Amino acid sequence: MSNAIEIEAKALVSQKDYEKLALKYMKFGVYTQINHYIDSEDGILRREKLALRIRERGDQFEMTLKVPLSQGLLEKNCVWTRDTFIHFRDHSIMPDGDIKKMLNMLDIHTKELKIITSLTTDRIDVPYESGKLSIDRNEYSGKVDYEVELEHNNEIDAERYLKQFLEENGIEFTLNTKSKVARAIEAYQEKKMKSKK
Repeated sequence: MSNAIEIEAKALVSQKDYEKLALKYMKFGVYTQINHYIDSEDGILRREKLALRIRERGDQFEMTLKVPLSQGLLEKNCVWTRDTFIHFRDHSIMPDGDIKKMLNMLDIHTKELKIITSLTTDRIDVPYESGKLSIDRNEYSGKVDYEVELEHNNEIDAERYLKQFLEENGIEFTLNTKSKVARAIEAYQEKKMKSKK
């Protein structure tokens, strides 16, 4: 189990701008990860402003609970085995540990939690201004978007350096305040509503 404070700035970019950046920074390598987003059917975590995901990258699985702070997010992380992931995916049984304890303290019944939707990201990580810049292609519920995010040790520098990076590459900066989990769940709900019609 580990804890971290995540502070990042994000900007959605066009497919053309993404392709330009991907070509320029491909030397850093691209990898694929899948974020499996977890909630109850009635959205208890979203209502409480919490986010819970399992990130799958190759044979590595990590569960992360994100709790909002005044600046950034507190992240609680724990590594899972493939068997633990499959058991949770198929039976909604969360293993004991700090994340389960914290959810129980918040009066959230973990037996009601399940994977709601997933988002696949092709990512290029680039070191930039003492932070980590990620150039992402995201696919979820039949949608594709492109995002650049910069993790840094404070919000002001994260935004400033992200804007600087985009301007250096001839891309207009528009801050994106909607997280991947929010976009993925919205798209999932839209798709669900359409299928009911």
